Amino acid sequence: MTAAADLVLTNAEVHTLGSPDETHEAVAVRDGEVVRVGRAFDVELLAGVETRVVDCGGRVVLPGFIDAHTHLPMVGRSLVHADLSEAGSAAEAVELLRERAAEVEADDNETGDETDWVLGYGYDESTWDESRYLSRDDLDAVSESLPVVAFREDLHTAGVNSVVLDRYADDLPDEGVRTAGGGEGDAAGEPTGVVVEGAVDVLREATEPDREEMAELVRAAQSYATARGVTGVHDMVRGSRAPEVYRDLADAGELALRVRINYWSDHLDALREVGLRTNHGGGSRGDLVTVGAIKTFTDGSFGGRTAKLTDPYADAAADPDAADDETGQWVVDPEELRELVADADESGYQLTAHAIGDAAIDAVLDAYEETDDPGAARHRVEHVELASDEAIERFAESGVVASVQPNFLKWADEGGLYDARLGERRLRTNRYRDLLDAGVDLAFGSDCMPLGPLLGVDLATDHPTPGQSLTVTEALRAYTSGAAYAGFDEDRLGTVASGSAADLVVLDESPWEADSIRDIPVSMTVVDGRVVFERD
Repeated sequence: MTAAADLVLTNAEVHTLGSPDETHEAVAVRDGEVVRVGRAFDVELLAGVETRVVDCGGRVVLPGFIDAHTHLPMVGRSLVHADLSEAGSAAEAVELLRERAAEVEADDNETGDETDWVLGYGYDESTWDESRYLSRDDLDAVSESLPVVAFREDLHTAGVNSVVLDRYADDLPDEGVRTAGGGEGDAAGEPTGVVVEGAVDVLREATEPDREEMAELVRAAQSYATARGVTGVHDMVRGSRAPEVYRDLADAGELALRVRINYWSDHLDALREVGLRTNHGGGSRGDLVTVGAIKTFTDGSFGGRTAKLTDPYADAAADPDAADDETGQWVVDPEELRELVADADESGYQLTAHAIGDAAIDAVLDAYEETDDPGAARHRVEHVELASDEAIERFAESGVVASVQPNFLKWADEGGLYDARLGERRLRTNRYRDLLDAGVDLAFGSDCMPLGPLLGVDLATDHPTPGQSLTVTEALRAYTSGAAYAGFDEDRLGTVASGSAADLVVLDESPWEADSIRDIPVSMTVVDGRVVFERD
């Protein structure tokens, strides 16, 4: 006799998102696995006395979304500290930080502790009428006694106040501290309070949460993620208690999504010493935490004019101190990158490298192509924002995965950030149609800017360069089976089929029919057969 299901979703529009995408009326789940997909009558035969049967009322059921590039604790920080993504101007960002400073001071007075730091995350000056970075003058107005840091959305640039500049004067690398130019006046050569790249790393390490705070951040972030239909993330971690906390929560039965940890390259030796390799921890039902790739940088960001280009920035003259030269800068130079890739690949690790500018993308592909089989290793390039025709062909020929963020298209309109930095080259950014048509494996993620798969699907299907738009089905697959493939999980995740893991999302409307995909409410999220989010 067939055992009863634990959960049945019926009276639904179930899209398998397989090839082809089949549509069914119901799905049954038992022990964390999909056991039947089909007609409502046939699936409901598996309903027993203790089965939870959910009438979906015609809602759409999809495989759960897998975000292939996150910094989940940073989502938690935005929820706990000042969320500067809400600021529409520098003045509004300062006011949000003032409010946070008042909270910090009140907490310190109540507990007797010195929380000290006033932190804000997620500002994007490119959306402001006055497009400029937050500076020392701005943040001195927040507090003259507490250290204040405002991290830009891309985490490659931050603003700090005088307290931070004084306290970390000997720690911040000179090349990461912007100074006033002009050569005249009292301010000439003085730090502006804008810091980039390596200097941001110093502040990130100084403000890194302890285990208790990290648990608070992860709990907040996973609630935010599952409410948006996310059932799995590929999280980028460096010098963080996050891996420990993910496993703590998993052991306690409190982890609400799958986490594939991509460790920064400075963890490589430690991972080797303890015998952890790519895909360790994955594959078994209920095992939610997996070892992923070794992560590295090559260049910076367009926002900081530090992404490495072949040709100069269109607005290079606007900020002559923005980078080593007018074409951006290397965060990890090509020779060091090749050595890292060779070392990690030989030890059996998947590699994933941040590369935004065309020169950086070429450097990563050069390094990968020197390995035996980059396609079999599923080496990845993160972002791929400005790729040449030749680079796209190289992706296809080598089998390297393009891990991209469609929410970055918010910067691609005329007059936006890409236009300011790149001029006409903005029309050649984020070439999803060209990548897919060339046969490149495409994985979607958000980089938490912001985290939200339906926003990404919406933007990818209405690309500012119309010829680069994807269909709704293609975009959904990039956020499901495409991301699953990037994490060696295509046999159990990314589609709704008998035998697949029961990671599902229920949407109130059809993304194929909705006027605004980004605004579709998520009704329910299921991870490993467990309902982890349900809208009242």
